[in-house]
Amino acid sequence: MGLSGAGRRVYMRLLSGANYSSFSASKEMNLIKQLRERTSAPIKQVKAALVDSNWDIESAQKELRKRGIVLASKKSSRTASEGLLALAQNHYKTALIELNCETDFVARNDIFQHLALSLAKQALLLDNNNNNNNINNSSSTFHFGPQSLEEMKLNLQHPKINGETTVQNAITEVAAIMGENVRLRRGYVMSAPPHGLVSTYLHTTPQPGLARIAGILSLEVDGGKTQAADALQRIGSELAMHVVAAKPLFLTKELVSLDALENEREILKSQVLVFHDFSWSYE
Repeated sequence: MGLSGAGRRVYMRLLSGANYSSFSASKEMNLIKQLRERTSAPIKQVKAALVDSNWDIESAQKELRKRGIVLASKKSSRTASEGLLALAQNHYKTALIELNCETDFVARNDIFQHLALSLAKQALLLDNNNNNNNINNSSSTFHFGPQSLEEMKLNLQHPKINGETTVQNAITEVAAIMGENVRLRRGYVMSAPPHGLVSTYLHTTPQPGLARIAGILSLEVDGGKTQAADALQRIGSELAMHVVAAKPLFLTKELVSLDALENEREILKSQVLVFHDFSWSYE
């Protein structure tokens, strides 16, 4: 059955509208995909930001960052017991930092790992002679708290988060992207001795410079003879691995507290009594 002129015009308008709707939906999905790749934010939040920004991807990205910072501040009180250690070294010192998050899933994320490595590199710039109250110990080896890095400039170079900002802002932005509480817990810097080196061992390493457990120590050669640097480094690495495996509580016997000594004595006494009872009942 043929269509009249009026019917044909209505049919053409409907067909045109269907094609337009299909093209529009395709474009919207493409924008959602692009913004998701840029920010790693949940799809629901990505679409909401695009709708509120009239499908302007740049404005939507700014809106997501604003929303994320607000959400990150609300999550800052939540427990962050997962995370990674990140290590950075140069010829003069070694820095180790601990970056925490809420779940192992986030600890495996490349954005989180990029931040951890960037913070470790930044920690190499710390100097314990700068009268910073957040740095403990006046020697060349010292611990530091998160406040020591917070206001320092950090240049991130990740596809989804890049540019120069402060350490605190970078942590807040990553927390916003991840949707979890992210916090820098603590750090440690060890300077290389004049006639020696710093050796490290990283255990359970997702990528170079990152680990769940780390051992770090310095070796110094008497007389300043460091010709066999490769051999010294190999011995140092093996010792650092042994530190991780043995988990020593003290470096020297002089550092062992009386309470710790008495506690070990009690354990040994109990083990002797148990062994004696077992031997007697066996006979």
